[in-house]
Amino acid sequence: MKSHHNHNLLHSSFTSENNNNSILQLNSNNQFTKNMAISPQTFPTTKRPPSESSFISPNFTNFNLLHSLLYLTKQICSLNAPPWCRFLLNKTSSSIIRKTQLLGLVFEDLTRNSDSISISITTSTSTSTSTSTSTTLCSNSFVLCLEEMYIVLHRIKALIEDCSNGSKFAVLMQIETIADNFNKLTGELSTLLDVFPIHQFNFNDDVLEIVHLIRKQCSESKLLLGEEQVSLRNDVVSVLEGIKREIIPNQEKLASIFEKLEIRDSRNCSSEIESLQEEIQNRSEEQSKSDMFALIGLIRYAKCVLFGASTPSSRNETLRRNQSLEVVVPADYRCPISLELIRDPVVVATGQTYDRASIKLWIESGHNTCPKTAQTLAHTDLIPNHALRNMIALWCREQKIPYEDETVTVKINGGGDQ
Repeated sequence: MKSHHNHNLLHSSFTSENNNNSILQLNSNNQFTKNMAISPQTFPTTKRPPSESSFISPNFTNFNLLHSLLYLTKQICSLNAPPWCRFLLNKTSSSIIRKTQLLGLVFEDLTRNSDSISISITTSTSTSTSTSTSTTLCSNSFVLCLEEMYIVLHRIKALIEDCSNGSKFAVLMQIETIADNFNKLTGELSTLLDVFPIHQFNFNDDVLEIVHLIRKQCSESKLLLGEEQVSLRNDVVSVLEGIKREIIPNQEKLASIFEKLEIRDSRNCSSEIESLQEEIQNRSEEQSKSDMFALIGLIRYAKCVLFGASTPSSRNETLRRNQSLEVVVPADYRCPISLELIRDPVVVATGQTYDRASIKLWIESGHNTCPKTAQTLAHTDLIPNHALRNMIALWCREQKIPYEDETVTVKINGGGDQ
C-alpha cells in the first residue's frame, strides 16, 4: 500500500471530519428540534435505514468475501447522487462515505495479502474446507464481523440510493430523521470496528493508522445538520403554514426554494409530483398522507405561478369570465375526468386527485381502477385534498374567478386584507 497516498487521504479525512463550521448539532435533549417551526414527526419518514433482516448474508462459495467488501465500498464511494441530493445530505452522507472510503483501504490491503494469510471463506459457520492456517487466523468471529460489515455497508448504500431517487421535498422535510439514520449506521460500524481483530494480521503502519482513525471517527460521530439545509426546510414549513391560513406565498421566496431544489420548469414539477404520489402509496398514516398532499398542492401552485400554466387540451380549455375574457385553467387544476376546474378535490388510493363529483360517478358506474393510471384501487375511500383546494382558491382569487364557499379573506404575503 502506498504510504504517501494513505497519508494524504488520512489528512483530508481528518480535516473534513473536524471542520464543523456552519453546522447545527442536535443535543441529547433534542433542543434544536423543539425550536423549529414544525417537528420532524410531522413528516414521518420512509427514508429509514433498511433493517438487517432486509439483507441476507450472501453465499460466498464462488467468490471471496473481502473482494465483495472492497467492491461494495467502491460502489458506495462512486454513487453519483444528483447535486440537490448532495446539497441536502451534505453533512450526513458525505461523512459516512469518507469513512467507507477509508474502510475500503483496509479491505484492499487484506485482499492484497489474502494469499499470505490463507483467507478462503465459504461460510461463517463452517471451516471444513479451509487450511489449518486459515482456521487459526480466520476465526468464526472474524468472518462474522466481515459479514456484518457487508450488511451494514449494503444498508448505507440503499439509504443513499433511496434518497437520491426519491422526492426532493420528501427528503428535505425529513433531513433530521435521515441524518439520524446515517448516524445510527455509523454507530453500527463503530461497534463492528471495536471487535475487528486487527492484531491477527500483519498490517503495515499506514493501515493500522487508518483503522484507528475510522474507529475514532465512528465512535465520536454526532448528529449534525447544515444550517442552510435546516433554513430551507423551515422556509417550506413557513409557506405551508401560510397556505393553511390562506396567505398567498411570496413569489420570490417560492422561486428561491424551488431553485435550491433544482426544480426549474414544469417538467421538473411534474416529476416531483409523481415522486410524492409514490410516497403517498407507501404510507399508511393519514396525517403523513395529508402532509404529502400539502406538498403536492404547493408544487402545483408553483408550477402555475412560477413556470406558467400547462398547455391545455382541446376539450374544455378555458373558463369564460364576464362572457368575453377567457382564462386558461392550468392542467394541474383541472379534473382528469371532466377536464374542468376542480371544485372539490379528493385523492384516491393511487394518490391521484380528482373532482369529487367526477370520481364518485366513475366509481358508482362500476369501475374499480384509477382513471389516470389504470391501477386497481385498493379501496374506494375519497380523501379530501384541502391543500390543493386552498391553492386553487388562491389562484381563482388572483384571476378574479368565482370559487364556491369562499369565506376567508386572502392576505398577500402576510400583509393586509385584500
